[in-house]
Amino acid sequence: MTHQLDALRALTTVVADTGDFETMQAYQPTDATTNPSLILKAVQQDAYRPLLDRVLRDYPSAPLTEQVDRLLVAFGRAILAIVPGRVSTEVDARLSFDTQASIERARQIIGLYESAGIDRERILIKLAATWEGIQAARVLQAEGIQCNLTLLFSLTQAIACAQAKVTLISPFVGRIYDWHKKSAGAGWDEAAQAGSNDPGVQSVTRIYRYFKAYDLPTQVMGASFRNIGQIRALAGCDLLTISPALLAELAASTDPLPACLSVEDAKANAPEWLASNEVAFRTQLNQDAMASEKLAEGIRIFTADAVKLDTLLS
Repeated sequence: MTHQLDALRALTTVVADTGDFETMQAYQPTDATTNPSLILKAVQQDAYRPLLDRVLRDYPSAPLTEQVDRLLVAFGRAILAIVPGRVSTEVDARLSFDTQASIERARQIIGLYESAGIDRERILIKLAATWEGIQAARVLQAEGIQCNLTLLFSLTQAIACAQAKVTLISPFVGRIYDWHKKSAGAGWDEAAQAGSNDPGVQSVTRIYRYFKAYDLPTQVMGASFRNIGQIRALAGCDLLTISPALLAELAASTDPLPACLSVEDAKANAPEWLASNEVAFRTQLNQDAMASEKLAEGIRIFTADAVKLDTLLS
């Protein structure tokens, strides 16, 4: 019988959300995503420590920022030897509110890949979906550097990304779920909020339908899952980036997996068109307590892990 992971592949591009090469070889995703937290976790394992040691040996006098980027690119190159598609490599989260610095760091990362013979078409530069990050992506996309906007929690952020013509966005499911569950406290009903009723699933569904209804070319990749019920409810989304544990659960299940999202359904139920500019973006994001809080929290978490990665290198 077909297991759910194969059934999902027929509907959605499966992406591995990990820095673990063995997982990628086992589950054969099309693409892979990384972030500072995943790289930090991986590089502290004996199997991946040689990547860090090689950077320190070959570039002992390089600035710390360059050493960090060389480490990220070393992971990216190893991943691209396994997956047939693309890898996402993230710009330092400490630059999330600095457009020009983000642009310069992204160019450095792409330059390192290209000097190693990797075509930029196989790289997605990850940036936080702040206003400044989105404007950096606008410039980079115009230069032919594909971007993946992450830490995205709202339609407001998504529309601004589409206007900047970014290649891909990563709306987070699990962290939205976490916020609503914590906010509800003892009143949270797990069964009632599962599947299509999950607030994280609803957020990604809303974004997907808006983009497809208006033929926006930016790809939608659901991210940050807490359970396979969230993944099943988004079957049919352009891409889904999934952790090793949840890939294993999908591979172990033979339950049917129907499509839940489709272009046809989105066009038949087109939402209202929404204008977007900097004032609207900042106002609407500020009014959305969940999105503004989770964006700030996510930047803090990635920043803390970036600092730990610096410490390992220095």
